[in-house]
Amino acid sequence: MTVHLVGAGPGDPELLTRKAARLLRSADVVVHDRLVGDEILAMAPPWAELIDVGKNPNGHRTTQTEINRILIDRGRRFEHVVRLKGGDPFIFGRGGEEAIDLRAAGIDVTVVPGISSSIAGPAAAGIPVTHRGVASGFTVVTAHEDPANDNGVNWDALATLNTTIVVLMGARRAGDVRDRLVAGGMREDTPVATVVKATTPDQQTNLMTLADLGRRPVPNPAILVIGDVAAHPVIPEQLTNALEPISLTPHSPNQTSQTQTSQTQTSQTQTSPTPETSQWP
Repeated sequence: MTVHLVGAGPGDPELLTRKAARLLRSADVVVHDRLVGDEILAMAPPWAELIDVGKNPNGHRTTQTEINRILIDRGRRFEHVVRLKGGDPFIFGRGGEEAIDLRAAGIDVTVVPGISSSIAGPAAAGIPVTHRGVASGFTVVTAHEDPANDNGVNWDALATLNTTIVVLMGARRAGDVRDRLVAGGMREDTPVATVVKATTPDQQTNLMTLADLGRRPVPNPAILVIGDVAAHPVIPEQLTNALEPISLTPHSPNQTSQTQTSQTQTSQTQTSPTPETSQWP
């Protein structure tokens, strides 16, 4: 009996790790978050039980106590349970809490790291969170709690670090984040980027200054990138998402062989000149 805490990555199915895909394909139960896409969930076996425990900001919210109860229940009854989380299980995913409760219940736990949206989101928008001569570090925080009353984050200290600040779960509280950072001494003309639905076909990036942040609603889910690196993305956003998607459906050995044979024949056709077109003497 094992529960695997698996990171599903930031949204793009191709950013799922091979180990995560392998565990998904052998899962008896998949307990997943709201932001895990259908293409990733479709990798689970047809007989697997899919349980949505997502926390919708404007609707149903499964409590963490209930999620832990479900994991323990399924972990005791099934051989392979996958707890599938957006991003990485241990970066604002409460994976640590789930691991503690599962082990206390006598259930084995493994962790499969995932690519966090805190770095993938800015990268997909062409924004390096560290850049020589611009930012020598970055800090990742959450605005899930009200910044005006959040004693867990020292916003005044963040305002004076002179490094990149990446704020997750900050769409609804963007204005509060602005107010706390300005109150802490951050310049109002500090560059800001909001990356919405990062790494998906619907990704949108908006560049502004800190003074403008939250003046208009920020769509959810969004990543806030605050700092000088947000001023000038080094890669146009359309180029970071221009690669053709790769099918996640595994090919059969025969299909692979036929594809390789076809590619070899094509290569031979292209590289073997005919007498009429040959440039060789």
